[in-house]
Amino acid sequence: MNPTFLQRHPGIKDGLGILVFVASVAVGTLFINSFIFRTFSVVGPSMETTMYTGDRLIVNRTAVTLTTLQNKEYVPERGQVIVFKNPSYTIGSDDEFIVKRVIAFPGERVVLQDGSYTVYNDEHPDGFNPDDDNGGEPGHPTTGEVDTIVPDKSLFVSGDHREGSYSFDSRNGLGNVPFHDVVGPVKLRIWPLEDIRTF
Repeated sequence: MNPTFLQRHPGIKDGLGILVFVASVAVGTLFINSFIFRTFSVVGPSMETTMYTGDRLIVNRTAVTLTTLQNKEYVPERGQVIVFKNPSYTIGSDDEFIVKRVIAFPGERVVLQDGSYTVYNDEHPDGFNPDDDNGGEPGHPTTGEVDTIVPDKSLFVSGDHREGSYSFDSRNGLGNVPFHDVVGPVKLRIWPLEDIRTF
């Protein structure tokens, strides 16, 4: 029986094996990043003291994937820290993805006055502070004044470092975030090791 081409050329066989392995890893990584989870690094002071520059985050893509498969739009929970694509991102800039906290949903009125948010909706016609259930985060007073209604299929978001201009968010120029730009909720900080935590 004559040997096959690959048997006669073991170097080519090994090379093809490596190519198949690399392609499999690339496809697997793409699948995981698109549908299961993604990692992001925090840049800038906008989420201090909850997060700092250099923190490495894992974002849950599963919830977004499941709602997409049901032909629905993913809507995070109030108070969740989410990563989303910057609605005003331009190619070449460094801020394609942003991390912020969810404050309000479509149809809700958001008022920022005297250093804190108040959200008004059908369930709370007298308003409530959306930060009350965040376990003490954020710890800063909130600078600025806002009185707005969140538009359809959008979120009002804010950083946790709300003094001055440390956080560029829905208060001061970022605008509202469309549902379709949400990458997913932050589930875990994996770096630095001494500060690993869930969200």
